[in-house]
Amino acid sequence: MGLELVIFIAAILFGIFLYWRESNGNGAYRFLNKIVNSKELQMAPDSKKGFIYKRAFIPRLIFVVTLFLIIAVAVQFLTPFQIFGSYNGISAFSSVIVGTLVGTYVANFVLKSSKVIEKQSETLEDKFDSVVEKGKDFIDDFKKNDNEVIEDVKEDISQEVDTNTKSARERLKDKGLM
Repeated sequence: MGLELVIFIAAILFGIFLYWRESNGNGAYRFLNKIVNSKELQMAPDSKKGFIYKRAFIPRLIFVVTLFLIIAVAVQFLTPFQIFGSYNGISAFSSVIVGTLVGTYVANFVLKSSKVIEKQSETLEDKFDSVVEKGKDFIDDFKKNDNEVIEDVKEDISQEVDTNTKSARERLKDKGLM
């Protein structure tokens, strides 16, 4: 289980590398497209689509499985390692495929989020500045209101002190409670 986990994590990193590499340039896909398709069916010159980059799940899965199947068959027949000879080999093979697919989606998320952050950075800065200004105005309003409230309370207290010249003891005696 430990080796399988290491293989899975390495496959995730490999998937991130594949996606990142293909997002920078899709020369291999363009070359294969020129060989396989006629002039009318070839991809547009400005298209960024590749084997993994900007693909749906099924074509991406087919490419990854095909890539690792070719590598596994070559290793199976050219080396003494028997990948398809045991459960552990098949389990590692499936872990590599799933890990690579997970890695491509992680890389897709990171690249898209970085593009959105770059695109929105200027507007976010403007929004942040406006929020700071509104916050300053809000605090100033609180300060003004607090000063007005304190002055009102002082006036009320001074009026009550002027009208009530008797002490509390004398008022209670007047009411007959003491």
